Amino acid sequence: MRIPPILKSVVIVFGLVLLSSCKEEKKTITEDKVVVSFKKEGTLTLKKADSDAIIKTIDIEIADDEYTTQTGLMYRTKLETNHGMLFIFPNVQMRSFYMKNTKIPLDIIYIAEDLTIVSFQKNAKPMDETSLPSEAPAKYVLEINGGLSDAWQLEIGDKISFEILE
Repeated sequence: MRIPPILKSVVIVFGLVLLSSCKEEKKTITEDKVVVSFKKEGTLTLKKADSDAIIKTIDIEIADDEYTTQTGLMYRTKLETNHGMLFIFPNVQMRSFYMKNTKIPLDIIYIAEDLTIVSFQKNAKPMDETSLPSEAPAKYVLEINGGLSDAWQLEIGDKISFEILE
């Protein structure tokens, strides 16, 4: 069987087109464009254990569902000194946080069901996925800017109270 020259040419051209379309496409990497802003959902007061003297009152965002507790303060580029995030869990247990996709250093404060501070993870390193566990069971976790727990002289045994806005 003899193949006509025109058919050979069509097969060759088709083959070249097919091969040229198989080359790798360049993938462009775009910088993370997620912008998340603070939204006041309540206030939280930190108090000294021995005197109930108010140490500081801050505005807080609340993380109390699966999405917000998983996301936390990820993607934030700043957190004001008078802002924080309060995580409210349905049960009391040992907790562990990490800093994946978190761009600012944080102090992570673990708090018992009776609203008493039970442990700290201070100056957690941005973008680090190392586990940062509590040293005692906790129902609440407060995240604030790194270094503030020392600046405010917070100690284990100090207490919190909070009010959620409606």
